[in-house]
Amino acid sequence: MISALLVVDAQNGVFGSSNPPYLSENVIENMSKLISYANSRKHKTVFIQHEIPGVLEPESDAWKIVAGLNSMGSAVKIRKKSPDSFNGTDLSAYLDEEGIEHVIICGYSTDFCIDRTAFSAASRGYQVTLIGDAHTTHSKPHLDALSIIDHHHFTLSKHPKISLVSTQEFTAD
Repeated sequence: MISALLVVDAQNGVFGSSNPPYLSENVIENMSKLISYANSRKHKTVFIQHEIPGVLEPESDAWKIVAGLNSMGSAVKIRKKSPDSFNGTDLSAYLDEEGIEHVIICGYSTDFCIDRTAFSAASRGYQVTLIGDAHTTHSKPHLDALSIIDHHHFTLSKHPKISLVSTQEFTAD
């Protein structure tokens, strides 16, 4: 099965902010491991960058990929304006053109962009592996980040095309 790693919203304005997401350093480290693993297996890596007017402006420092991640091998970059990385982008066309049947998902934000992208990929017929310790979010007024992540792990893993594994499980040979 041909695979691609989707690195969603691993941007300076998210991870480099004065209010970083839950366990952000661990998540960045795990994303780095996944990118190295993908490169060693000749999997495609796709960096998906969210554009938000006034927050994540294209080409601004906040919009750029977190330092160290984007220099790891060759990768495709796709811009999005919606939590669903497939909505209004050429992601599906690119994956289909490359013969991708399986996507590995990591990044930010568990309750929005990760959730919508994973579900959308599975609904489009891709096999999805969600890397449980390589995505994160911020706490919300009604729920802490860990509870949000646990909730989305539970609901997404109920989809027959979505599996949930850790970075270590995924990269073990």
